[in-house]
Amino acid sequence: MTVSAGVVNDIELGLNATIKHITPVTGGDINLTYRLQTTLGNFFIKINSRHKFSRMFESEEEGLAAIRRTNAIAVPEVILQGATENESYLMLQWIDTGQSSKTSSEQLGQQLARMHRTTSARFGFEADNYMGSLHQSNKRHNNWAKFFIEERLQPMVKMAVDKKELAKSDMHQFDEFYKKLPGLFTEEQPALLHGDLWGGNYLISTEGKPYLIDPAVSYGNREFDIAMTTLFGGFDHAFYEAYNQEFPLLPGWQQRLKLWNLYPLLVHVNLFGGVYAKQVRENLSVFI
Repeated sequence: MTVSAGVVNDIELGLNATIKHITPVTGGDINLTYRLQTTLGNFFIKINSRHKFSRMFESEEEGLAAIRRTNAIAVPEVILQGATENESYLMLQWIDTGQSSKTSSEQLGQQLARMHRTTSARFGFEADNYMGSLHQSNKRHNNWAKFFIEERLQPMVKMAVDKKELAKSDMHQFDEFYKKLPGLFTEEQPALLHGDLWGGNYLISTEGKPYLIDPAVSYGNREFDIAMTTLFGGFDHAFYEAYNQEFPLLPGWQQRLKLWNLYPLLVHVNLFGGVYAKQVRENLSVFI
């Protein structure tokens, strides 16, 4: 799939601008991504299959809007979101990126903490969305343990067993774990989560301003976002220190990182298999 004439025509009609140059952007696993140079400036566009990933870009736009409404941390502005016969597209503000610094890391931690103060009556979200290329259910629940089990872990465990990436014995281990989960943490008010907060899903602009990108939002336990930041690196000590100064995490949060990272690791099992199944088993063994 390339930037088709239909997509370009729709973009030009929406922008009322002339596209001067289209440059591929690397880094995306799911979508084709490009930098558009136009008579109105530069923009970033993602394109994928309209039929394979139904409502992916609508969900992303909803997630960006939810984060923007918190007035806590920046997200790229949505310029256009739409579809042609076969392709969906999402065009965003182009952000020139710079180097992370101690100051920008502190701002990212502080602003994420402020975003996490945005709460809801229940865990979940108003609509389902995606975690990577996988459907993510956001059915509402009254407590985090039930939400985390039924909307996060169980669907991913079943998928992994069906794909033979995990064994039936692993599913039985998870069943034992579910009984223990409510006693492993203290329930907090639901916090608005980014939901996929690894090091590739934030940007620092050339002015040093943090931006969150590619959200998979829901209202959940804020330790979930913090746990994901530790999974693949990209966040330094200044980030965690600033977060805790702004909105202190509950005692023992470091010991619960492997607990919440069961979900993103299961997602990786279903997307990539291999070593991630071993990591899931290692994390699970800590709690059963």
